[in-house]
Amino acid sequence: MPESSVKSDQPSFDAVLAYGILRATFGINIMLHGVSRLLAGPAGFLAYLNHYFEKTPMIPPAMLPIFAAVLPWAEGFFGLLLVVGLGTRFAIVGGSAVMAMLVFGSNLAQDWNIAGLQLIYVFIYYYLLVHRERLNGFSVDTMIGTKR
Repeated sequence: MPESSVKSDQPSFDAVLAYGILRATFGINIMLHGVSRLLAGPAGFLAYLNHYFEKTPMIPPAMLPIFAAVLPWAEGFFGLLLVVGLGTRFAIVGGSAVMAMLVFGSNLAQDWNIAGLQLIYVFIYYYLLVHRERLNGFSVDTMIGTKR
């Protein structure tokens, strides 16, 4: 059988490279969501949330300051882990949990456009998780020999 027609269990260099680029770029996106909110200060993000949910009685206003304080740090932390590929599985699962909360809130606010866009993020998290073990070659996890 010709060598070119034999399938290898090893992913191609291009597949590993593409995964690394997607993981790092997505991590930059998530990280900068958090960093930009932190730089703007807690009052600005809280004001945005109060306005966004003002007509959503199912979200108690008392929860918004807690969410406004935690979300930017979570986004920044999970995004940074994705950028460098450290604790990649943890970062993907944690980021997915954050997205589940954001999707929940967007749907309660009946903001269907934002909820639809958030599903793209959820799909990227799905893709990164499903292909992590096989394609996460360009990462700190691989450099230090961890699979988790």
